[in-house]
Amino acid sequence: MTPLSRNRDYRLLWGSQAVSEVGFNASLIAFPLVVLMVTGSAAASGLVLAVDAVAQLVVGLPGGVLADRWDRRRVMLWSEAGQAVAVASLAVALWQGAATLPHMVAVAAVLGACRALFEPAEDASLPRIVPESQLATAVSLNAARSSVGQMAGTALGGFLVAAGRWVPFAVDALTHALAFVGLLFLRVPPSPPAERRPFARELLDGLKWVLGRPEMRVTAWCAMTLNMFFSAYYLVIIVLAQSRGVPLGEIGVMAAMLGVGGVVGALIAPRLSAKLSPHQAIAGVFWALTLLAPLAVFISNGYLMGALFAGMALLAPTANTVITTYQLLRTPDSLRGRLSGVMNVAVGTAAALGPALGGVLAELLPGSGAVLLCASGIAVITVLVTVHPVLRAYPRKDVMA
Repeated sequence: MTPLSRNRDYRLLWGSQAVSEVGFNASLIAFPLVVLMVTGSAAASGLVLAVDAVAQLVVGLPGGVLADRWDRRRVMLWSEAGQAVAVASLAVALWQGAATLPHMVAVAAVLGACRALFEPAEDASLPRIVPESQLATAVSLNAARSSVGQMAGTALGGFLVAAGRWVPFAVDALTHALAFVGLLFLRVPPSPPAERRPFARELLDGLKWVLGRPEMRVTAWCAMTLNMFFSAYYLVIIVLAQSRGVPLGEIGVMAAMLGVGGVVGALIAPRLSAKLSPHQAIAGVFWALTLLAPLAVFISNGYLMGALFAGMALLAPTANTVITTYQLLRTPDSLRGRLSGVMNVAVGTAAALGPALGGVLAELLPGSGAVLLCASGIAVITVLVTVHPVLRAYPRKDVMA
């Protein structure tokens, strides 16, 4: 069997998105800073980020339907083109000193919508590009790609803003253009023809498919709760670090180490997912957070907190690999886009609620109290995950096909 390193189409897809994600993350970190520079309003910065998140949630479910209705390669191409044009227009406006808040809000909406379209198309295409036996490895490598892109782009974004307000967006436009060119040469085997129904009916079919299967419904719940509690915990830790006088440089290292843990975890995920049962892999993430989260109360050094973050992120890619591989193999090709759309909306909703919850906790409780409350919430969910009969009966990889 041809290894993934020699799979032409997987290399094109992986490489094009590795480039695209670096530019995207560079502009993402720069966006609120540039909005603040242009408008002088912190509220405007928050508005732009909120519009991006809302666009992803609003387009998430319809995007899954479109990924199942349309040619998936074309969906990915149009999504890359839309992002390239949007950020290029902002780069030109900033260069000419003509950027306005409505323009920046519109760009944020386009970026969020395009990502909501791209992700289901990519996820649904993956099982048609790589063999089933290599799907788990491909999923874990995609996770590593995202973590590396986040780390590299975040680090690059600050330097690019310093070079000029328009520079991060020009670089982002270039990376999306390069990704577009790479995807032009991608070959995705056509999907079997499927009966078309009214759009709303197909959207409901996707929801019924996910919610009607206990193992998918429960794993969606796991993903939502984990993301919500950890997002809240992360914000509480940042606030706690600032209150304890941790230097900004060390706080930056803390965030970077979270990405390092994700990269290392993604690289070892194929081996761990082969050795652990699905229930062990999923419960392992929750137990790692349960055991490590309270330790933050005793840590006042940013570097040690970064090491703690790395440990907390280490097992997440393994659980993600197990769950995603199972779901893609068990879902008919005609429904894979909608599966991805539903899961992305679930995770995105939790990621939006988590920081709000963390902000409220940080405001109402002392730093240590907020940390312990988040840790307690994670511990309760961990117990439920450990004893849940559906998760305990989750089929192993060798019986998924």
